[in-house]
Amino acid sequence: MSTGDLRVARNTAYDDAVTRSLAERKRQLVRDELTESALRLLAFQGYEQTTVDQIVAAAGVSRRTFFRYFRSKEDVIIEFLSDLGDKLRDALAARPAAAPPMVALRRALDVFTETYAEHEEKSLRLATITLTTPALLARYLERQAQWRAEATTVLAERAGADADDLAPALVAAVGFAAFDVALTAWVRANGAARLHDLIGNAFDRLPATVS
Repeated sequence: MSTGDLRVARNTAYDDAVTRSLAERKRQLVRDELTESALRLLAFQGYEQTTVDQIVAAAGVSRRTFFRYFRSKEDVIIEFLSDLGDKLRDALAARPAAAPPMVALRRALDVFTETYAEHEEKSLRLATITLTTPALLARYLERQAQWRAEATTVLAERAGADADDLAPALVAAVGFAAFDVALTAWVRANGAARLHDLIGNAFDRLPATVS
């Protein structure tokens, strides 16, 4: 292949990469707009009362576009939670190596409280819908089991634990139980107390032997 042919090949590869990058950014923008429109409607209008037609109208896209990204309105909430789960895993892995396991998990859970605090009223409504809608609650618990398993893996890696060491799994199970207690209390109190404070209170009550 001549020098000119190599130059053309490199330019073509670069152009293709730029085109793919622009297309990916466009897809992400559409997904983000759909997600925001759907979460806003679901939060303030209610799960059963919100339709896909209303979501696409709010986002300014077609039904076909919606179903290209999500299988149902339920999936919008679940995928939003999945994104938070990924951030939680990364946050836990990034905690200082010297931090005790339970402290590291507690601080990693700030991913949820910080995200919720950005739009507290909407987040409270979405949490209420998730915990009180059977189909959503089942999917949420399924997703949380995945977060717990990922957290167990990260905690084991941080501690250099053996495969048969139960400590990482125990810390993850207890930590997420404390988070659930706090989240449920937040919903029942209709946001009267800050979720961050409720989680801190729940973790403070855990026996020292678990951490």
